[in-house]
Amino acid sequence: MSTTKGFATQLEKACLDLRIDLSGFQQARLIDYLFLLAKWNRAYNLTSIPDSNWVTELLLDALVALPCIDKGPVLDVGSGAGLPGVPLAIARPDLSFTLLDCNGKKTRFIKQVAIDLRISNLDVIQSRIEDFTAATGYALIVSRAYAELDIFLNSTQHLLAKQGHWLAWKGARLKSELEKVSMPVVVNQTIEVELPDVAGSRYLLDISKTQATG
Repeated sequence: MSTTKGFATQLEKACLDLRIDLSGFQQARLIDYLFLLAKWNRAYNLTSIPDSNWVTELLLDALVALPCIDKGPVLDVGSGAGLPGVPLAIARPDLSFTLLDCNGKKTRFIKQVAIDLRISNLDVIQSRIEDFTAATGYALIVSRAYAELDIFLNSTQHLLAKQGHWLAWKGARLKSELEKVSMPVVVNQTIEVELPDVAGSRYLLDISKTQATG
C-alpha cells in the first residue's frame, strides 16, 4: 500500500494544481480516511480500485464537485465506501450530509469513519432508496456510482426539495443515458472533469426538475 506520507504529498500537489481550497487539517482528515479505507478494505472489499489511484480516483473525483456543492442538506445515494459523501463532508463542514447505502458492511465502515474522524456533519443510513423517506426534502442529491441516470432521478425524486437539484458523476455513456431519461428535467450544467493520470471521459451533470413537475 502507498504510504500515508505519499498520499499526503500527492493530495497536496493535486489540490494546488486543481485549485481545490482545503486547509492542512482537512487534507489530513482525507488522508486518515484513506488509511481507514485501507484497513477495512482487507476484510470487507470496499473498493477494487488499486490504492495507488485512491487520491485521484476517490478523493479528487469527489472534490472536483465542490463548486457545485452550494447548499444543503445533501443526500449521497449509493454511497458505498463513502464516496463522494465523506470527502465532501470533510471539505464542507458547514453543510449537512446524509450517506445512504443498503450494504451493511459499507454503512458500518462509514459510521466508523465518522466516529474516528469526528465528522459531525455526516449521518449514515442503511436502507434501500425505495424504502427511505425524509421529513424534509434535500437541496442536493448526489450519486457517483449508484445507477444509470434515469433510475437515479426517478428513484430519488420524492426526496428532492422543491428548488433542489441533482448532481451525477458520469462517464463515456453520458449521451445514451441522457436519451433514456423519462421524466421532465433540465440539465443546468455539463462539466467535463479532467483528473491527473486518468484516461477516459468524465462528467458532472447538474440537473433539476422542470417547473411542470414541481
